[in-house]
Amino acid sequence: MGNRRKAREAALQILYQVDLSKNNPKEALRLYWVEHPPTPEIEEFGNRLVEGVMRNQAEIDKLIETHSTHWKLGRMACVDRNILRTAVCELLYFHDIPKSVTLNEAIELGKKFGTEDSGAFINGVLDNIAKEVKP
Repeated sequence: MGNRRKAREAALQILYQVDLSKNNPKEALRLYWVEHPPTPEIEEFGNRLVEGVMRNQAEIDKLIETHSTHWKLGRMACVDRNILRTAVCELLYFHDIPKSVTLNEAIELGKKFGTEDSGAFINGVLDNIAKEVKP
């Protein structure tokens, strides 16, 4: 497994914890890295994802709700919601990552950490968003 995939998994776990517990994101990052010592590359990319989501969460959440037909954020599974947040953050702010890579990685995270339907749900929402934000 590559460093970026490991970083995406870590970011998902950190955002999941923050989402459920309302803990301070910086403290959640610190504690996660203490418990799961990363390589510098994993830590850097994981931090960028978590900080990007937290800094731009209002814009990210608005895009997700706009493009998720009949689903409000509060009704989404916490795992799916945070996978979508990290992927939308990549689509909006990580211009060096191809759209197809972002979508594929998010779908794989959904299959690994979500429900049986998570991959398809994430794919549908992200495909709509990707058409709008990143040519």
